[in-house]
Amino acid sequence: MRILDWKSLTESERLAALRRPAQRDAAHIAAAAQDIIDTVRRDGDAALLALTEKFDGVRVASLRVTPQEFEAAESALNATQHAAIERAISNVRQFHAAQMPAPLRVEIAPGVVCERISVPIRAVGLYVPAGVAPLPSTAIMLAVPAAIAACPLRVMCTPPAPDGAANPAVLVAARRVGIEQVFKVGGAQAIAAMAYGTASIPKCDKVFGPGNAWVTAAKLRVAQDAAGAAADLPAGVTEVMVIADDTARADFVAADLLGQAEHGPDAQALLVTTSTALAEEVARQVRGQAACLSRTGVLAESIEHMRLLLVDTLDTAFEIANDYAPEHLLLEICEPRRWLSRVSAAGAVFLGHWSPVTMGDYCSGPNHTLPTYGFAKAYSGLSLEDFQKRITVQTLSPAGLSDLGPTAQVLANLEGLDAHAAAVTIRLAALDRGAAFERRAAPEGMKQ
Repeated sequence: MRILDWKSLTESERLAALRRPAQRDAAHIAAAAQDIIDTVRRDGDAALLALTEKFDGVRVASLRVTPQEFEAAESALNATQHAAIERAISNVRQFHAAQMPAPLRVEIAPGVVCERISVPIRAVGLYVPAGVAPLPSTAIMLAVPAAIAACPLRVMCTPPAPDGAANPAVLVAARRVGIEQVFKVGGAQAIAAMAYGTASIPKCDKVFGPGNAWVTAAKLRVAQDAAGAAADLPAGVTEVMVIADDTARADFVAADLLGQAEHGPDAQALLVTTSTALAEEVARQVRGQAACLSRTGVLAESIEHMRLLLVDTLDTAFEIANDYAPEHLLLEICEPRRWLSRVSAAGAVFLGHWSPVTMGDYCSGPNHTLPTYGFAKAYSGLSLEDFQKRITVQTLSPAGLSDLGPTAQVLANLEGLDAHAAAVTIRLAALDRGAAFERRAAPEGMKQ
């Protein structure tokens, strides 16, 4: 953990300070993920069983979670835990249900009507990590919008524990939101199974969910293959950036940094502050708080990637944030909403001293599946529309075609696409013949 004076750094030193740990082995990870994908495509369930034994250290008796395992999971949680899962589901459902789009209908011109409708994606694969820590919250974040969108087929994969069972809280959360097909398989192999299908796991049209660098690489690979599956967004190793001024509390900031750093050794936590005193106290607080936490082994590694950056102004802080494009951005500054318009690249923003990322991770309502690795410059966090497709519908009456058709003819001929033009011309000619016939057939007194 280092405190760095931003203005004294060279350009290369600044890039190094913001470099994400997992990117250093990107080529190796991508190649390894492709090998796993190829193995699963070739060997199916046999590959999943072998890879689960290799990477998770357990040979499961069955890939699919049985009804008995679901019942055992229900019994494993106490009433308080069940209530917390129910409340989180309720809040996430409320926020995502409000995102349901209204049908769009525009009459562009008389007789020319254009519409857009939303339909659910037919088959979705939901990935819930459980390597470093089981994440029932992710089961909620993925399964709730999939249910609201009414996706007909919803499949979930999650790594097994050393005893061969899926995490009970993950199973309870999945069942509460209507997921009955859950499979005990993790990593890149789970992504491959959902993208291409095996004897046990149905093929999905789109895969969702965060994961480690191998999971992210696998999602990118299968999304580039027409025979694979689309992917939601690059949501990999977690990261957080806190922008703080001298109104921030060092103990709050340190807790926010550690809250994301505990996810894994490659997690990254950054502080950008205008206060030297705050940076120094945050460094002290990080060391002190980390010593009292349970995941000391993980934190010992991830704290190595932690950077505390000193800047002269908040303007510079927001420039750094937009260049870095963090998954989570906390604004622990005076009047944070006044600065919100300065944010152009972040997965999710948390305003003020009383809005920790933890609330968004679990139960406040918005989705916690967010873009990482700087993809927040172009990607948004997961939402209801990611589980839907938008389809446009067009209807032209004879009068509408007569009015607008000549425009299409001219543009088609400009592009040298005469077959395009002919599809309009043949209809306009039919309308002209019909009009001429009607004029000939009309009684003498009615002719114009």
